[in-house]
Amino acid sequence: MRFRKTGAAVAAALALAVSATACGSDSGSDDTITIGIKFDQPGLGLKTPDGAYEGFDVDVATYVAKELGYEAGDIEWKQSPSPERENLLSRGDVDMIAATYSITDERKEKVSFAGPYLIAHQDLLIRSDETAITDASDLNDKNLCSVGGSTSAQNVKNELAPDAELQEFDTYSKCLDGLSKGTVDALTTDDAILAGYAAQDNYEGQFKLAGLSLSDENYGIGLKKGDTEMQEKVNAALEKMIEDGSWKEAVDKHFGPAGYDPGEAPEITEKS
Repeated sequence: MRFRKTGAAVAAALALAVSATACGSDSGSDDTITIGIKFDQPGLGLKTPDGAYEGFDVDVATYVAKELGYEAGDIEWKQSPSPERENLLSRGDVDMIAATYSITDERKEKVSFAGPYLIAHQDLLIRSDETAITDASDLNDKNLCSVGGSTSAQNVKNELAPDAELQEFDTYSKCLDGLSKGTVDALTTDDAILAGYAAQDNYEGQFKLAGLSLSDENYGIGLKKGDTEMQEKVNAALEKMIEDGSWKEAVDKHFGPAGYDPGEAPEITEKS
């Protein structure tokens, strides 16, 4: 009888240990949140040489995460190049993406969005001495650069300048290098992104924005398709950020030095 009791006790202890381990594993996965951002976009999403992360998207994502119950130290930042954003969400590699992610009908077939939290406009970054590019049609005999998978690249191909020689890279930094060396005539993407590049100290005086509003780009936070519960929570966090003044503070902090004014905070429209 004593042997049976001991065996039962051991079995019970093992069961409790397994249960505790399982519970610990589940709670551990809830202790952190993985957020996709860009690593190479000054003013929006930038990984600095010392390993820190900064920019408007970073501040928005940090605020949202805090409203979801995560402190800044609980966030794991993951690089999210434009062509990979849908894949990162569908595979579950990230919990959300705040990476200059324009809300489009095509993308909404694959992911869900919260927001928008910023409205940008497609523009051109050109060299400071460039005088021949004053309209989108001027690009048809030019070498143009953008990032593959971006709405800017699609707009150029399909509407703005279908005869332009378009080079597509995986990051805007490579386009900027081509513009600096003269191998491309213009870099096209959203004005918020371009303003950040133009304001960098190492490029001071080299580039300017063409000042063309070629499209409206509504930046949203990308979520796994159909996750309406998370969508509602993120929308509530964005609304609070706007109402308590934190949104405007982030705008002034990251866009003010570049002289870029994105206007008023947009209305949250992406709701289930």
